[in-house]
Amino acid sequence: MKKNLVLIGGGHAHMTALENIAGFVEKGYTVSVIGPSFHHYYSGMGPGMLGGTYTPSDIRFATRDVVCKQGGLFVKDYATRIDPAAKTVHTAGGNSLAYDVLSVNAGSYVSMQDVPENAENIYPVKPIEKLMEAAEKLKLLFERKKAVVTIVGGGPSSAEVAGNIWQLANRTKQNMPQINILAGNRFMARFPERIRGRVTRILGKRGIRIFENGYVKKVTTESILMNSGELRSTDFTFLASGVKPSKLFETSGLPVGPDNGLLVNRYLQSVKYLDIFGGGDCIYFEDQPLDKVGVYAVRQNPVLLNNLLARLEGNPLQMFDPGPEYLLIFNLGGNQGVLKKRGLVFSGQPAFWIKNYIDKKFMKKFQAIEKIL
Repeated sequence: MKKNLVLIGGGHAHMTALENIAGFVEKGYTVSVIGPSFHHYYSGMGPGMLGGTYTPSDIRFATRDVVCKQGGLFVKDYATRIDPAAKTVHTAGGNSLAYDVLSVNAGSYVSMQDVPENAENIYPVKPIEKLMEAAEKLKLLFERKKAVVTIVGGGPSSAEVAGNIWQLANRTKQNMPQINILAGNRFMARFPERIRGRVTRILGKRGIRIFENGYVKKVTTESILMNSGELRSTDFTFLASGVKPSKLFETSGLPVGPDNGLLVNRYLQSVKYLDIFGGGDCIYFEDQPLDKVGVYAVRQNPVLLNNLLARLEGNPLQMFDPGPEYLLIFNLGGNQGVLKKRGLVFSGQPAFWIKNYIDKKFMKKFQAIEKIL
């Protein structure tokens, strides 16, 4: 009987596995991929898409086409529950897929807690696809009035979104908005001052205001209530208050880490259910906590590919090494960036150019798979 490999999500950590589906099929395995969209959008270029530096086609990977052209099955749906005893994955659309080996790259989300359902002009910074819709709405808003655009959250994504909203407005050549970042008690608190200071100066020169005087209690379409009781008016709001791993593991009763991500060992394998693997933002690496950044997902690619095949065939698994300190670059719009690598920190156009080169090279590598098949 054929063994079944099921992949949940077509994100960064699954890219190499997706590239090699034909190899699994040739060995007699069936491969099914569950994803909410026919495409996967590269989050590292999402703020640039919001600002108009990139088009949606520049930053997406044709997941369905790559899967189907290699003999795999693509299921456009959301995985809602994993049953490790029955070894099945259940979806929102009522599908049930049996697996012998399962890998999860379900990503992360931004909490919309206390936000009214179907609220106008309130967007989380993830999923990335929603930024396309937000950009079109912002253009229309800038044509009509001098708007107040608010970003809730004090991390790097707030800085990148704010800078690229400024770029979008600058390119639209209509009314320039007032852009406000509500950063809690300290903007970019976990970064050293020489990074924080550079980001703050670039944003400040554009009139972007950063508030560090408290946290948000409630967001509505037209206002933001602070814990202090202060009420701030807003015309458009982005929620960037930190990402959380997919809820899939909690609802499935799988072992999770402190952040509720799938708890995995050094083989990227569930600590309890050895036929379940995972990568990217949705896991909690048992050996050491990993930042929610794409570089770790990219580094996990070859290990996941090796270990999925090894588990199917009963061969030894490969350990994942998170590797050295990663290169960190923020895209602040207007061809400006801030770069950090070990002790090196600099900002300006060169930082943006380096990020642009690396990101485009990454996308071309995987988009080339679509053309080869």
